[in-house]
This record gives sequence, structure tokens and C-alpha cells, in this order.
Amino acid sequence: MKILFLRLRVMWRRFRHGERHLQSDNQHYAIQVDALMRRANPFYSWQERANWIIDIVQWLRHVPKVSMLDDDAKLRAKQQRLLFLLEWLDSNRDVRRLVQATLQKTLREAAGPELFCATGLPHEPAFFSELSEHAIKLVLPKPPFEADLSSLFTALFPTPEDADWLLALDRQSVAKIWKLIADDGIAHSYQQQIDEALIYLAATVLADGISKAFRQKLDPKMPLQATPFMVLRRELETYLYVSPRDEAALRSVRMLIAVCQAQTDRIYAHLDEHGVSVSLVYRVERMRAQLTRMALLTDLRSVIYGASAAGAQDIEPGAGQIQALLGDLIAAHHQRSSVRGLIQRSFSLLARKMVERNADHGEHYIARDSKEYRAMLKAAGRGGVITAFTVLGKSLLSGIGAARFFEGVFASLNYAVSFMAISAVGGVLATKQPAVTAPVLASKMGQLDTVEGLRALLSEIALLLRSQAAAVFGNLMGVIPVMLLISGLIMLTTDAPMMTAGHARASLHSLSVIGPSPLFAAFTGILLWLSSLASGFADNWFALRRLREALTYQRRLVFILGPMRAERWAAWLDRNVAQIAGNVSLGFLLGMTPVLAQFFGLPLDVRHVTLATGTLTAAASSLGWQVLATPQFWLAIAGIACIGVLNVGVSFTCALTLALRARDVPARIRRLVFRAVLRRFSASPRSFLFPERSASLTSASQADGVVADIAAADIAASAQPTEPPPAPQRQPGSRHG
Repeated sequence: MKILFLRLRVMWRRFRHGERHLQSDNQHYAIQVDALMRRANPFYSWQERANWIIDIVQWLRHVPKVSMLDDDAKLRAKQQRLLFLLEWLDSNRDVRRLVQATLQKTLREAAGPELFCATGLPHEPAFFSELSEHAIKLVLPKPPFEADLSSLFTALFPTPEDADWLLALDRQSVAKIWKLIADDGIAHSYQQQIDEALIYLAATVLADGISKAFRQKLDPKMPLQATPFMVLRRELETYLYVSPRDEAALRSVRMLIAVCQAQTDRIYAHLDEHGVSVSLVYRVERMRAQLTRMALLTDLRSVIYGASAAGAQDIEPGAGQIQALLGDLIAAHHQRSSVRGLIQRSFSLLARKMVERNADHGEHYIARDSKEYRAMLKAAGRGGVITAFTVLGKSLLSGIGAARFFEGVFASLNYAVSFMAISAVGGVLATKQPAVTAPVLASKMGQLDTVEGLRALLSEIALLLRSQAAAVFGNLMGVIPVMLLISGLIMLTTDAPMMTAGHARASLHSLSVIGPSPLFAAFTGILLWLSSLASGFADNWFALRRLREALTYQRRLVFILGPMRAERWAAWLDRNVAQIAGNVSLGFLLGMTPVLAQFFGLPLDVRHVTLATGTLTAAASSLGWQVLATPQFWLAIAGIACIGVLNVGVSFTCALTLALRARDVPARIRRLVFRAVLRRFSASPRSFLFPERSASLTSASQADGVVADIAAADIAASAQPTEPPPAPQRQPGSRHG
């Protein structure tokens, strides 16, 4: 409301003043510029002169916080201020000479190639060192910079939008600014700094390129002197110091830069196939950024020397390329200074690899026909049987009276052993599937350009949710009768129920839908998703460390088991390490998370649908048949249904979100697919729970076709822009991607 009032006030003032507003602005500009320019003094310290330059650029960039101007109008306002400043200096020659002397002395004293080889590039050699450096810069104040042009440059342009402003300057304004701030000596000095920056970048690329971590990922193997990184260093030195105007040497340097970039692509392909290392991904990303900067500096240097050789004297040679380079420096600095961006760049490949490995495992948990649906029910039934004994073990452990920490440890071991036993007998535990089947769904979302692709995606969603329903139904059909049998045996052998009356009523109350159970169920869904991440991470780590080969040829293991058995054991571990890690991590997450949460004073607990059903069955059997007539029992039944939905929904949503982000699926496609799923559910809800019969299969496929046609029309309509905006008019020095 306040912003709206201020905007109305601005509009009223403009209406009242009319054209006098522009004249008053010019008068106001003249007062401000006069005060700024008369602060120029070449005898001040470098820090004072740098602060004065920052104040000038800040005045040029100033835009009122409350303004009716759009982005283009704000850009024109900045350019108008710059033109006014240049005209004012032309009309005040004495002040202009003082300003020129101050600016040129400041640039002349700023030595070193850091502006070209450090601005916008990663500085630290390792990922976590770079991450800690970013975090420290966010917390601690920046120290004063002394004769450092890179720090001054980043302070002059504190926002990414400054790159657009700099690139939008016309050639005449750029030429005036260049004459104001530089002379031939400064130009020659910065040409030398560009050469030094190229040498520094080549040395950094060489150090990483010939390291053992890089060479092991490249095929075929070659001597160090024959690697393209070594050849790039030699050819660059030849081009810079022996034949700076030789076109053949320039082409050789450009070709070698492209070859080195191709080598980084091969390293990425190797990581994608054999496991991802975050540290190595960071180093590869740093090398790619350095090679891109080398290509920009090489192009700028060739233009400068080519123009000087041709005798161009009208404007500064390479002004457009310098303008583009500075714009790239601003954009790269703001892109690299973000902690979130650093983490995303370094972990994106690892996230995608973990998603792909989960997708490989998730294919086995999708029932595609009636036969596989029945097999899923049987497997889930076996999982429910073992879960009943897990509930029994949990009840026995809670009666020991151990310390809360050790109670959590024993509960974690109980869960882990149970989940491992379910996997060993070929069983399935409900709610563990969504976290590994959602990546399978995300992998299908890249084929939505046709109606057939949409129809296949809708069918895949129906199959996936149908498989989740089969797992839940099978677990419940297994855990309820076995839990009743266990309770009956305990009653026959001990003449006492499995739970005391107070404990049983407390269990019913804890599972009620009216209470914190839905929140705990959603929290458990997050834990289920985290266990799938641990599974994918363990699989990636096993492949990255090449443990299968290491175990196959481990001398002591081969001596004990023999070569054939050692190889089979290593292959079995390679196939099942993800499942083992997922089961163990889920057990400890379910057992220890409530303990740690209570340690910090958080009243958190876990609610898993199969375990909760076993607990409800034990409590009801302990209280007797009369409990069926109480409202607490039916509130607990509703709570079980809510727990199942939230377990599946939250874990599936988290896994699908990560998979979609890892595969860069647009948000528009995700929204349209969600609407298509709702249409499919309204047309054929039974297909999401039970396998299709032959008669209903035709109607379901027809419904898929209709829904796919509607969704394809929505995608086509949203893909067409209403009115494409006009392309911005850029000068030849515009930033290139």
C-alpha cells in the first residue's frame, strides 16, 4: 500500500510540473556533478581515489527505489546521466584535466593481471575451500583493497544488471570514456597484463590437466609432453613472445583451447559412467571457466594487434571487444559469488547420477501387468510378515527400560535387520518405492513433444501409483494376520496380552488422525527420501572408488576365498550395495531421528504405514473385540490411511522434485503434466489402484488418448509466445554467450 501511494505521488508531481521536471533534473544533476568532480585530487591515497571513483559510478547507476520506469527506461536514465557528466566535463576544462589526471594515476598504479585472470573465476583449488571462502565473505567485512583493480572493478558494479548497462553504451560514449581514463602508456600496460593473465591461466590449466586425477579419466594414455595442456602452454608462449602477429600461431592456440575443452567433456563422460566426485567436478568446472576466459582474452588480443597492424587510428582498437569482456567479467563475478550457485554447479552432476542410479533400481518396482501386480502383492505380503516381527521386537525393546540413546540404537538395529531380511527374502516394504521410482518417471518427461510421449507418460504414472498401491495392500495383508497370530500366541503362552491396557490405549491415541500423526507421517516421508539419497550416494561412491575391481584382485581376499569366489562376491556387492546402504540408513533414520530430535527439545516422532498398522493390530488385539466399537479405533484407522498417503506422497514428491531439477525439466511442463494426471484420474480412477482388465483396458487407453491430446494442445499453446519482445539493439561489442 505504501509503494502504491508513493507511485501515485510521483505521477501527480509529474503531472503538475510537466516539462519543468526535466529542467529541474538537469539543474539537480549539475549541482551533484560539480560536487563530485571537484573532489578529484591525484595526490590523495589510492584508497581515497578508489572510493571517489566508486561514488561517481554509484551516482551514474542511481535509480529511485520507487519508480514508474521499466527496465529500458531505467537504462536510458543511466545513459542520460553519463552523457550529462561527459558534457559537463567538456564545458569545464580545468576540472576535466584534474579528473583525468586522478583517473589515469589510479589506473596506472593498479598493477597485476588479476582483473583478467581472477575476476569471476574460482580462486581456491578445492571445492570445500572455495565454499568456506564464500561463506567467510558473506559474514566478515571486506578489507580495504590497495592498488587492486579487480576489487575496485567488482565494487564499481555490484549488481548483475550493470553488465547490460555497460554493454548498451554507444561507441561514441565508450571512446570519450577511454580518452578520459587512459592514455597510450596505460593501454600498453594493460596489454601486458592481458599477456600475463594468459600465461597465468595456462599454467593453472596445465597444473590441473597433468594431475593424476585428470589423467586417469582420459583415454588413450599419453606422455605428459604430448598432452594438449602441455602443448597449449608451449604454443601460447610462442604466440605471445615470438610471433605475436602470426595468424598461424593464433589459430594453433585457439585450436588447442578447443581441444582442452573437449578433454573436459571426456572427463565428464567418464565421471558420468564410473561415478561422480564433487571435488573433481569443481576442478573441471574451474578449468572450463579458465579456458573460456583464455579464449576471450585471445580474441581481444588478436583484435588489438590486428587493428594496430592495419593502422586504425580513429577509435581505440578493440573497444567493442573490451566492452564485451568487461560485461562478461561482471556477469561471471556475480554468477560465481553465489554460494547457492557454487553448490548447484558442483553437485548437479552428482545429483543427476544419483537420480539415474535410483531410476535403474526403480524399474524393478513397477508392476506393468496383472502378473507383475500379483507378484508385487506376494512380495509385499512377505515384507508385511517380517514387519510384524519388527513390531514385536520394537515392543520388547521398549520394555527393557534402557537409556533413551541406547533405546534408539537398539530400535535402529531392529529396523535395519528387518529391512535387510525383507530384501533377502525378495520382499517389498511399502513407501520405500516412491523414492526410487520417481526418477524413472522423471526420465520419461524428456519425451513430451508428441501425443505418444504424453500417452506413455500418463500410462507410466498410472503404473507407478498402481505399484505403490499394490505394495501397501500387500504389506497390510501380511502384517495384520501375522500380528494377530503373534498376539494370540503371546496370550496363550503368558496369559497376558501383548500390551498393557494403558500402553494399548496410548498407541491408539498416538495413531489418531486428530493429532500430530499426519505431521509425523510427512516427516517420515522425508526420511524415506533421504534413505534413497544415501542409497544412490553409496552406489556412486562404490563405482567411483572402483571397489569391485579392488575387491576382485585384493590379495588377502583372493587367498581366503579363491579367485572365482572373490570375483562373485565383489559382483554381488556391486549389485546390492545400494540396497544395503538404503536399508541400513533407513533403519537408523527411523530409530535415531526421534532420539536426536528429543535431545534438542523437538517433539518429533516417525509414523510408517506398515509399522503403524502392526502397532494398531497389536493394540486392538490386546484390548479385545470391544475396541471395535470405540471412536478411538476408527480415528486410528483414519490415521493409518492418512499416514500411508503422506508417506507415499511426500517421499514421491521430494524424489520427483530432485529428479526433475537434475534433468532440467521446465516448470511449465511439470504443471501441464500434473493437470493431465488429474484429468486421467477423473476419467479412470480405478486404473491408479488395480490392474486393468481387457475390457476396461481399451477405455483406459482411449481416455489416455483424449487426455494426451488435451495436454499436447496445452503445451503447444503455452509454447507460443503472445507477442515476442523486440530484440535489444546491441553494439558490436555486445556480450556473447
